[in-house]
Amino acid sequence: MQKIKSLMTRQGLRSPQESVNDLSPIESFRIPTKEELRELHEEPTDPQAQQEIINSIEEVYFSNDSFDIVKYELERLPPVLSLQELEEYRDKLKQQQAAVSKKVADLILEKQPAYVEELERVTSLQTGLQLAAVICTNGRRHLNTAKEGFTQTSLGLLANQRKRQLLIGLLKSLRTIKTLQRTDVRLSEMLEEEDYPGAIQLCLECQKAASTFKHYSCISELNSKLQDTLEQIEEQLDVALSKICKNFDINHYTKVQQAYRLLGKTQTAMDQLHMHFTQAIHNTVFQVVLGYVELCAGNTDTKFQKLQYKDLCTHITSDSYIPCLADLCKALWEVMLSYYRTMQWHENHDQDEAAVVSSDGNNVIGTEENSFDRNYVKKKLEHGLSRIWQDVQLKVKTYLLGTDLSSFKYDDFIFVLDVISRLMQVGEEFCGSKSEVLQESIRKQSVNYFKTYHRTRLEELRMFLENETWELCPVKSSFSILQLHEFKFMEQSRSPSVSPSKQPASAISSTVTLFEQYCNGGNPFEIQADSKDDETEDVLASNGYESDEQEKSAYQEYDSDSDVPEELKRDYVDEQTGDAPIKSVSRETLRSRKRSDYNLNKVNAPILTNTTLNVIRLVGKYMQMMNILKPIAFDVIHFMSQLFDYYLYAVYTFFGRNDTFESTGLGLSSSRLRTTLNRIQESLIDLEVSADPSGTLTAAEERKEKVPSPHLSHLVVLTSGNSLYGLAERVVATESLVFLAEQFEFLQPHLDAVMPAAKKPFLQQFYSQTVSTASELRKPVYWIVAAKAIDYEQMLLLMANVKWDVKEIMSQHNVYVDALLKEFEEFNRRLNDVSKRVRIPLPVSNILWEHCIRLANRTLVEGYANVKKCSNEGRALMQLDFQQFLMKLEKLTDIRPIPDKEFVETYIKAYYLTENDMECWIKEHREYSTKQLTNLVNICLGTYINKKARQKLLAAIDDIDRPKR
Repeated sequence: MQKIKSLMTRQGLRSPQESVNDLSPIESFRIPTKEELRELHEEPTDPQAQQEIINSIEEVYFSNDSFDIVKYELERLPPVLSLQELEEYRDKLKQQQAAVSKKVADLILEKQPAYVEELERVTSLQTGLQLAAVICTNGRRHLNTAKEGFTQTSLGLLANQRKRQLLIGLLKSLRTIKTLQRTDVRLSEMLEEEDYPGAIQLCLECQKAASTFKHYSCISELNSKLQDTLEQIEEQLDVALSKICKNFDINHYTKVQQAYRLLGKTQTAMDQLHMHFTQAIHNTVFQVVLGYVELCAGNTDTKFQKLQYKDLCTHITSDSYIPCLADLCKALWEVMLSYYRTMQWHENHDQDEAAVVSSDGNNVIGTEENSFDRNYVKKKLEHGLSRIWQDVQLKVKTYLLGTDLSSFKYDDFIFVLDVISRLMQVGEEFCGSKSEVLQESIRKQSVNYFKTYHRTRLEELRMFLENETWELCPVKSSFSILQLHEFKFMEQSRSPSVSPSKQPASAISSTVTLFEQYCNGGNPFEIQADSKDDETEDVLASNGYESDEQEKSAYQEYDSDSDVPEELKRDYVDEQTGDAPIKSVSRETLRSRKRSDYNLNKVNAPILTNTTLNVIRLVGKYMQMMNILKPIAFDVIHFMSQLFDYYLYAVYTFFGRNDTFESTGLGLSSSRLRTTLNRIQESLIDLEVSADPSGTLTAAEERKEKVPSPHLSHLVVLTSGNSLYGLAERVVATESLVFLAEQFEFLQPHLDAVMPAAKKPFLQQFYSQTVSTASELRKPVYWIVAAKAIDYEQMLLLMANVKWDVKEIMSQHNVYVDALLKEFEEFNRRLNDVSKRVRIPLPVSNILWEHCIRLANRTLVEGYANVKKCSNEGRALMQLDFQQFLMKLEKLTDIRPIPDKEFVETYIKAYYLTENDMECWIKEHREYSTKQLTNLVNICLGTYINKKARQKLLAAIDDIDRPKR
């Protein structure tokens, strides 16, 4: 059936007769003959049977037009032919052909009416087309006539006008293209003028225009060129941004930011800016250090340029270290100042933008985008503060640790501390950092330097002490340690122009920061000479007085004896005995006393030596270092305490050590003083003469921290009675120590303010157990003078010659009393002679008199204890002698009450005690020696008590003495 349909389609619509005639013998079916039609009619007409026959036809017969049926059937024949089978197969094929032919005939008959109808429509259509062809031919002939007569000329004019308009547009485009091609010259000019926003704006407009004319072939090349130009502008813009890091210019930076905003790369610009700041720090420090290294090397060897920064720092010499550090900090300051001004610019810019947005809120999307950019920039800048400061710290730390500073001079090292302290102040103002990296690095250098420096200073102090003649260093009465250069920092106000070492530790920082002060020029690290430090210290006086006139007026004021009581003007004469008069309180004596009083009350110039002044200066230097570098405050204060310890130990060793007098048990050295001296000797004094080579390393290190005990200069004579056994030198030594202690007391609040809380007990212990004991050293020092100034042995001999077993009460005192008073007169004279050389402070005078009187009274008791026989009248004579001694003594001294007065009186009164009272008295008065108590029992009670009672009392005395042994 498909073959039939294809044949009908290929043949087209023809009449049935034509269609039949056109069929070729091969392609078409043959018209059945009458016999065949009859056969067809004879065939069964059952449609189902007919359909079964058609279905039994092999598929190959319906395959394609090129199928050769004859060949196919011949090939199917069996090798051996059978007529019967062939006939049967032929009949089968005939049946199939008949079924197909009948089916075709039925289909033709079925479609015959539709075929006829369609054929008629085709014929009608053919007729209509022929008529349309005639009409078109006539229309074309008429149009040709109209064209030739009228339309061609008009349409030519219209076409020319249209072409003119197109050419005008083309000319405009060409002019624009020509302008675009010349844009690169203008862009170069704008870049040279650093008009980056204008250049970018022009470049973007050109790109926009180029995109309009992209249909021109020349524009593609121009567009590429504009893109390259834009990239070149971005590169130059990045270079311009890097210049901001070292020298911030507000106009320059404003242009750069506007340019980046036009590019839409605000955030990228901020990232690049931080990268440039980091690079600027590295390049700056490297170039500064490299310049000094090459300058010191004296050649242009390029090997230094290849070194790492850390290695380069090790090539800095000591001479160039400080200038290089100053220049390094100056350069880093410029970088940080640029960053500070950059942040200021953004803060001001953000405020201006916020004001504009609040007044015009139309473009919500653009406002949100700008707000996001501003927040990003703000956070980036805030985060960059600590990052940049960390880079600065690391670079300076590397430089600091690259050189050993232990051999530097003190002033040079202080300058280094000044610079680093100023840098840490900058860091605190820059980002609120405590600069732990810098603090740790400078702490290491400071501890290392300070140990070496302190060791050298202790050795110098020992040398000074061993060469000290203990002469008075004349200073003005208004002298204060704050007048010394080393303590200027304590009284100067804290200001950016003053170095940290010269600022008070408790000063309140000014509200004006360094960045605010130096924002428009200047540099806080400029080396400026302090004119005040060049001034001469006006603390010395040519003598003990401020001026000759003041000295003269002072003497005139006190030289008059108009205010002296009349009885004191008279010389004492004992008219009853006719003894030689004793000028105990003569005019000359009184005048001397008055001058001494003047020295005590009027001229209060401190008593100190050159060594004392050196120690005070050292303390000032130590405090400068401590004030700059708080983390090593404990080490500095510890070393300061060693200076005081060594000075105290030297004064005691030179003038106060005397085992003979210390063994008297009079408590001259308090337990606190003895403990302090023992501690100093164990911790600070090297008692070994030479190092033991076999000693351990630890012992050697411990000895390295110690100083040999000082030796008194041979120029100081302490054995002359005329000079009261070196009293002037002793006064200068002890009182200079007391003055030094007073200065430490004055400095205590400053030391306490910088001392770490964990170490404050050390400071409190130092003051309570060492500084406060300075005045206690007066007793053992002046005791030696008092013990030698008066001949107590001679007095004992004179007392031994007195008869105490007299039978009648005497009205005249014994000679030994006058001899003792003469000794005191001579002591007073020599004391006044000494006071002309050195002012003797009232506490010193009192201690000297107290010691002498105490020793005299104890000598009296010792003399009374040596008595072999004594009557009641003899006891009365003892009291008379003592009262005479007290009466004359009170005119010589103002000390009240008389020291150890009760000690003598109580002993004399004990002669009158009974046996029972004596036992209680012995137990209560343990201040007397065993010999003195035994004498009381043997002499006073010996004739009144029996042997058993005496043995009991002696046993009680022995019990008291046993703990002492």
